[in-house]
Amino acid sequence: MTVYLIGIAGPSGSGKSELARRLAQRLTAPVISMDSYYRELHHLTLAERAAVNFDEPASIDDGLLRQHLAVIRQGQPVEIPVYDFTTHTRLPRWEPLAPAPYIVVEGLFTLYWEELRRLFDTTVYVDLEDEICYARRLARDIRERGRTAESVAWQYRTTVKPMAERYILPTKRHAHLVVRGDGQLDESVETVLRHGLDR
Repeated sequence: MTVYLIGIAGPSGSGKSELARRLAQRLTAPVISMDSYYRELHHLTLAERAAVNFDEPASIDDGLLRQHLAVIRQGQPVEIPVYDFTTHTRLPRWEPLAPAPYIVVEGLFTLYWEELRRLFDTTVYVDLEDEICYARRLARDIRERGRTAESVAWQYRTTVKPMAERYILPTKRHAHLVVRGDGQLDESVETVLRHGLDR
């Protein structure tokens, strides 16, 4: 089986996950979230884990992700780690993922590593202003990740925004396509689909 990999990057709250989900629906494709590949931190206390900078590339097990994508490109199944954001640890189980004609990968650092970029057939950067990204991040982390407004604001100010400026925003130049995170989602999907996906 020939597997076509679509990589989606952009700052936190830009709309990467929503674009990935909509593309997955159109293509009947699985989505791999880079969030699943945060490094295992069970050897640290919960307080120590909470103090880790999760917004720099070193927090991601990029070697394992690269290995998995290389395997699945060859038409072989992989098992994806399951990450628990409330405890900052991987759960003791893995999610099987079978190869498919299209697979969507989304995450902050999808376009950061050159070795990873080489595996993608189409790369997309989702662009959006910082103020909107923060508002979305605040709502999501309170709703889905058990955080307080104060902790979200502190993390955004001290790591999320400065790390995005340092590591994520510069990866925009590596994208085949740049779409708006507050634009018409259907139009963004069509833009991606037109980029070499008519097979």
